[in-house]
Amino acid sequence: MSSKTLMSMPTGFPPGNKQPCSLRRSFTYPSVSPCRSKYWFWVKSGAFALCAIFIMMPILEELPEIIRQRVYYHRIRAPFVFDLSHPAELALNHTINMYLEPEEGISLGIWHTVPDGKWKEAQGKDSAWYHRSLKDGSPVIIYLHGRTQTRAAKHRIGVVNVLSSIGCHVLSMDYRGYGDSTGKPTEEVLTKDAVWLQRWAKEHSGGSRVLIWGHSLGSGVATNTAVRLMEQGVLVDGVILEGAFKNARGAEPQSYFYRVIFLNSPCSAYFCNGFSCQTNFTKMRNPLLFLHSEDDHLTTLRNAEQMYQAALSVQDDKRVRMVTFEGSLGYLHNGLYKDPRLPAIIKIYILLR
Repeated sequence: MSSKTLMSMPTGFPPGNKQPCSLRRSFTYPSVSPCRSKYWFWVKSGAFALCAIFIMMPILEELPEIIRQRVYYHRIRAPFVFDLSHPAELALNHTINMYLEPEEGISLGIWHTVPDGKWKEAQGKDSAWYHRSLKDGSPVIIYLHGRTQTRAAKHRIGVVNVLSSIGCHVLSMDYRGYGDSTGKPTEEVLTKDAVWLQRWAKEHSGGSRVLIWGHSLGSGVATNTAVRLMEQGVLVDGVILEGAFKNARGAEPQSYFYRVIFLNSPCSAYFCNGFSCQTNFTKMRNPLLFLHSEDDHLTTLRNAEQMYQAALSVQDDKRVRMVTFEGSLGYLHNGLYKDPRLPAIIKIYILLR
């Protein structure tokens, strides 16, 4: 029998291909009490919420640390396997490592680099000799670094070598939580430790000038320190700011993701408005030197110029200066130490103080 014949055979159902009433099956659904339905809804919702809280609890406990890491990046260390207690391994053989305690239970890792002219004399000397050397009349510069890595970062060693070459002592401090320093970083404790170190350097250097160099995040610490000391009746001998920013928000990479997503997030106000350099400049009365590369990819030259103008609004151009470096040189945010003009620029600034 052909398929055509089969398709034409009657099906036994009326037109419309509907089953006769006698063949239909009827279903009776059990009635559910509205109260019971709501009860199970809330039971399930409560169980889900408890599971979510149980899963999120470890994350919530770490939230302050996550936020702190977003600001300071203090867990990013380079070189990764380097022992910070041996600076000579990085060709800093006129440098000694020391640990100072600004308060009980807190230890700060600090390198003391002497002027190049003392290189031979420094060989094999202990910490007592280094402490005595601070009283030789040479300027002392406290170096406050940026928010990543440690005092052993390549560009930081580059700055230290420049300062040493023009006859300065350099104290390179790792903030709390950075490198081998203990504790956790916050704006308040970073400022507090920098104030303490400035006073320590003044005490151990006799009548020598003590200046502060702040790079990136360190510019916020440096200006906070200068203002805090001024409030205590102490005028800092000079502040040098490399790649400075107006506040912590301005220290962030200006990427599309950062501008659109991060700055609009609820937590941005929690930590992006600290280290207000812009406000500090209207209070500071100590000499200032701005160093900025035109191609700085983290803090724009426009922002640096605005801060320079803010400082000029309360001090004259003899006490506030700004030096910019051509973008074609490719120094970006960390490379100013490579410029052959930098030693002379810093030396002139120090001599004029």
